Amino acid sequence: MKFNLKKFGLLETLVFFSIIYVVGMLLWTITTRPAVEAKANLVKENHKKVVDFINNEINQCGNDQDKMTVWGDPCNSEWIADKVVKYINTNLEIKNPFSEDVKVKTDPDPRIKAEGKAGQSTEMGVIFVMSANFLPDPGSEWIVGTCFKSPCVAAGNNELTSIYR
Repeated sequence: MKFNLKKFGLLETLVFFSIIYVVGMLLWTITTRPAVEAKANLVKENHKKVVDFINNEINQCGNDQDKMTVWGDPCNSEWIADKVVKYINTNLEIKNPFSEDVKVKTDPDPRIKAEGKAGQSTEMGVIFVMSANFLPDPGSEWIVGTCFKSPCVAAGNNELTSIYR
């Protein structure tokens, strides 16, 4: 079998390199997918850990309104968001696979931070707790959100949870 280079023109060269590029990208995706999934699963676990922690504290306070939360707020009063986040960052073992220094923080609207909007950057792996203090009124809502895969705005790439008192 003889290969004739004279008939191998610009179009053939473009097709050849396009095929090489597509095969290379498929191989790269196959090799990096497990690491991406592991990071996403770690962020989901962290999100669940924060939500479960706050829900457990709500349940503990429901049993005895006169006691104090583990971060120092009275059960029957307003819970300060910054104190809760500081306690979580200090005592829960939260690891952000995308950033060493940022784990859990407050934001006025965690929905926007978790989902992202056009032209707005998101912080992958950071768990956002609503910065408004958690009121003691029945039905008060707190939102916890995070983004674990880019683009955050795509369905299934973020996690949002409402917590009620």
